[in-house]
Amino acid sequence: MAFGRTPNVESSPGKAPQRGSFPLDHDGECKKTMLDYVKCLKQNKNNNGLCRQFSEAYLQCRMDKYV
Repeated sequence: MAFGRTPNVESSPGKAPQRGSFPLDHDGECKKTMLDYVKCLKQNKNNNGLCRQFSEAYLQCRMDKYV
């Protein structure tokens, strides 16, 4: 069955992003800011509104270091 395409057309797999769609911080470049954010969440019963400055710092670190 072709399901919307001609049966003689071969499909090629897509190419994955070079560093992944959301690359992991394998080298721990932003670990301290991540731990600060998690600590804030624990202290505030997971109310992320009270930890916004830590969240912003963590995301900024990831953007600055391309992780």
